[in-house]
Amino acid sequence: MKIFSGTSNKPLAENLAKKLGTELSPLEIHVFPDGEKRVRVLEKVVDEDCVVVQPTSPEPDKNYMELFFIVDALRRSGASKIKAVIPYLGYQRQDHVFRVGEAVSLEVIATLLKWGGVDEVISFDLHSIKIPEIFKIKLIHLSALPIFAEQIKKMGKESVLISPDMGGIRRIKILSEMLNNMPYAVIEKNRDLATGKITMSGIRGESASWRKENAVIVDDMISTGSTIVTAASLLKDKGAKNIYVFAAHAVFSEDAPKMLGDSSLRKVFVTDTIDIPKSKRFPKLKILSVAETIAKQLKKNS
Repeated sequence: MKIFSGTSNKPLAENLAKKLGTELSPLEIHVFPDGEKRVRVLEKVVDEDCVVVQPTSPEPDKNYMELFFIVDALRRSGASKIKAVIPYLGYQRQDHVFRVGEAVSLEVIATLLKWGGVDEVISFDLHSIKIPEIFKIKLIHLSALPIFAEQIKKMGKESVLISPDMGGIRRIKILSEMLNNMPYAVIEKNRDLATGKITMSGIRGESASWRKENAVIVDDMISTGSTIVTAASLLKDKGAKNIYVFAAHAVFSEDAPKMLGDSSLRKVFVTDTIDIPKSKRFPKLKILSVAETIAKQLKKNS
């Protein structure tokens, strides 16, 4: 098995290779003055199983195109099987038509991955459990929840899990079971599809359960940070003492790092599915790695 990396998250790819007891195989990725890229495989891959690590945030269009070029270069060089490790799957929030006239962008991406020669996709904590149905190739859906569970156990028993919206209730129930049926509650959230404005009207769950020592918000991703910060503010008003957040994907668009850093949150736990530059890091941030989880999956099917 040979491991290759695009440019979007080389630290994760290097960590994965280390977990597998190997090194990254070399690629030449040349960028022309106009932004076009030329990709070249620098070692023999004939009849080899190849893995390409390439999350797609930030700049999903650029990173997807780079992935397509790497896959094409491997296929033309004789690779027998190509697995695309896309820990954060760009366009996953556009998995169906929300308003008349919209494109289903994720379906376009799924078609291009198959057409380009990818045999299997490995991703983490997808926004919807229906997403694998869109793909005509095998999609392995892994989760950071077991990693989160280990961290939450260290916080002690006086904790309650919080889903910031009804869409995350399945996720929160799974995590609750991992933590010996830890109590949970769900915030009632509404989003205006036209403006993106978020409002939160209350909390559903066991009576006063969010007033325990630790309120632990769990979500699949943090983009602008508005959902998490609004949820934290509501929990604080309701009497929560220490508020933490766990999210698989640190998209961190716009002013999210500053909003999270200035909020009432005690700590923000995310994974390295997306590379987080130093400019977006802040004292409350804790990054957990998914490299071991990916390595176990690759070993299982090797």
